[in-house]
Amino acid sequence: MKFELPSFAKINRMLRVISKRADGYHELFTVFQTVSLHDTIRFEDGPGLTLTCDDPSIPVDAHNLIMKAAILLSSQFAVGAGASIHLTKRIPSPGGLGGGSSNAAVALIGLSRLWDLDTSIDLFSIAEELGSDVPFFLFGGTAVGTGRGEVIEPVSDMDCQNLLIVTPDIEVSTADVFGGLTVPTLTNRAVENILSVCRREMRSADPASPALINDLETGVFAAYPEIRRVKEALLELGAVNAAMSGSGASVFGIFDKQETRQAAMKALDRESTWRKFAVSAISCSEYREALQM
Repeated sequence: MKFELPSFAKINRMLRVISKRADGYHELFTVFQTVSLHDTIRFEDGPGLTLTCDDPSIPVDAHNLIMKAAILLSSQFAVGAGASIHLTKRIPSPGGLGGGSSNAAVALIGLSRLWDLDTSIDLFSIAEELGSDVPFFLFGGTAVGTGRGEVIEPVSDMDCQNLLIVTPDIEVSTADVFGGLTVPTLTNRAVENILSVCRREMRSADPASPALINDLETGVFAAYPEIRRVKEALLELGAVNAAMSGSGASVFGIFDKQETRQAAMKALDRESTWRKFAVSAISCSEYREALQM
């Protein structure tokens, strides 16, 4: 048996940091959106668990979330079979686009099919163990993430065909970004009140000019001015709005016309260290169809 699945990237339309939690993590309200930029993962029967990748900078041992997912899934279901997995990498890593988390979720989906497992419930618990963003990639489309980001609530799909993602050649440490935040610890009631406000903000946003909010931008822009420059460049080149995705370094712009986006891409050719990706939003139904779910 041998097949390939796409592993889509995500952007964060909103990322609000609500409070510091007792477990040391942060309470978040985020709006995830899958986009057409994707890696490709090939699954094939094999005598053991092996991972290869076309990008030599990507680890292929147990440090890779694909291998972690495979080992956890194999252990939980006492799988005797192996798998040969190959990753074709296109999503910048790291970049705030969820590439590793997407890879992990797609590994769970692909291996459950390869090994013919009944995983209707158990995939979610494994996904949560692998990382805060991983559960979202079992849904795709547009979804609200709360808690650490792992509590997922699908919402109406974002219809946006003219997105431009720009990733400068900068590596941002997510742990350092969150570690540098000064956010108070709030009562559960206060957290719920703020989450309600965030939901109203999300619903009231003008679809033609969506509100893009990322509470991590201030700290990241101060530490990495180049990322701020990416956002400013996108706005100057005609983006309706722009925001950093996750903890960076990727920034995405929303354009009202394909022609404006194309002109912006051409203008950005002068930035030799910025990677550019013209993408569109991927709906939940498109996501499920692509992954044959």
